[in-house]
Amino acid sequence: MKEHETKLANSHSIWKKIIEQRYLFLLSVPFVIWLIIFAYIPLAGWLMAFQDYKPNLGFLGSKWVGLKHFIRMFTDPILAPKFRQVLLNTVGMSLMGLIFGFSFPIMFAIFLNEIQGIKFKKFVQTVSYLPHFVSWVIVANIISSALSPTGMVNELLLNLGIFREPYNFMAQPKLFWWIVTFADVWKETGWNAIIYIAAIAGIDQQLYEAAVVDGCNRWQKIWHVTLPGIRNTIITLLIINIGNIINIGFEKQWLLSNPVVAPVASVLDKYIIDFGISNYNFSYGTALGIFKSFVSILLLIIANKIAKRFDSNIM
Repeated sequence: MKEHETKLANSHSIWKKIIEQRYLFLLSVPFVIWLIIFAYIPLAGWLMAFQDYKPNLGFLGSKWVGLKHFIRMFTDPILAPKFRQVLLNTVGMSLMGLIFGFSFPIMFAIFLNEIQGIKFKKFVQTVSYLPHFVSWVIVANIISSALSPTGMVNELLLNLGIFREPYNFMAQPKLFWWIVTFADVWKETGWNAIIYIAAIAGIDQQLYEAAVVDGCNRWQKIWHVTLPGIRNTIITLLIINIGNIINIGFEKQWLLSNPVVAPVASVLDKYIIDFGISNYNFSYGTALGIFKSFVSILLLIIANKIAKRFDSNIM
């Protein structure tokens, strides 16, 4: 009897909270509808991965083939080598982007925090996140022009005597991943640092004062106060970034590539478009998309489990 009364009281409490926050729930309705329409309903298209899908036959008329298209990724003599290459390119560029693209914003945020002049700090911050709003088309043109044989990088290196003749950076497959990583870091560091700047601003200033009393210098304050103060933010964003390690898009690779570096520039998203949509092989393209989602979820779970071992406060 008491258990039933407790459940009834909890139910009334939940409904009371819903009524009290009804306007917040109403505000969230459009976003929930958007999520259902554009995120959940399209999942029905995953059925194509288990069929030899033909648009004229539809889902009901197409032949069911089970895991055939998933097996083709790894065993087909024509598709498998290309799939392995684009997967290697995707993971390689993603890891480089994770290492540099994740660490640079943290260092930049700490650097800004150490600047004493408020006006200069705001100026640097504003200039740093402006590239985020520049399209990849423009960024790719800037990078390509700067690294061309007649670009400013070659001019500088020739004037300094480091090179004796112009060097075509954009035609070097071994440099392509580094160029893409550099372009991404330059474009996004300022923007990605904003959340760390906000986290640093939330650190209690008394901790810094106590560190000064204890005789800490600037580097010791960063190590013992600033970094621990933003640790949870770092771990949370690291988990998210690891979950997206295979979802790097294809815009920057496609815009910066050329026929010479094409083998190391092709990534999974572009491969899906080329072999799935362009060749009307919708089933194979869908199977590749499911593979991407599965790997992302798996990486997210693993990263979260590892993070919990270091900090029990992580969700």
